[in-house]
Amino acid sequence: MQHPDFELYDNVGRTAEQIHAYHTRSATTDDLHRWAKRDAEDFRAQHPLPSKPLPVPDVDPYLTALAAAETPAEFSTVTNQLLDAAEPLLNAVVDYLATAAQWRRQNRGAAPGSAPRLLRDAASRILTALAMAADADLQILRAHYDPPPDLDTLLKQAQASHATPPTPPGQQPGSGGPRR
Repeated sequence: MQHPDFELYDNVGRTAEQIHAYHTRSATTDDLHRWAKRDAEDFRAQHPLPSKPLPVPDVDPYLTALAAAETPAEFSTVTNQLLDAAEPLLNAVVDYLATAAQWRRQNRGAAPGSAPRLLRDAASRILTALAMAADADLQILRAHYDPPPDLDTLLKQAQASHATPPTPPGQQPGSGGPRR
């Protein structure tokens, strides 16, 4: 009879994904990437792609300025400068993902959760993230420059408008009588 902990000892040093793959008889992510790399060797030789990651923008000036920002206007300046600087790169990634979603017309009638839908959703979420950051900036500016009136002010305005009776038809406000 096999000891119930035998599989635990047999899996020492393996990741949860490797253990799951063994039990489900499926490939790990590393296996899939390794096989694809092997099978695409000729293609990669014909279409050399950069081996280095895309350059990461230097965000230190933005972080330094953000740390020094004391007003909503200063915060907004830094945030908008960063978003403007990052937008071309992010738009290029969005364009690639949108094109990849349409690769070989697999996007036609693609089911939720399918690769084309995931690629399209990824592109959309990048754009959503940019819009959310811009919206957050506007909320900060609105709270500073155009705050909503407080509840007491709204109540006083409502009471004042109800204390003055409406002007009867045919009278001008404040005239006291009908027009002739």
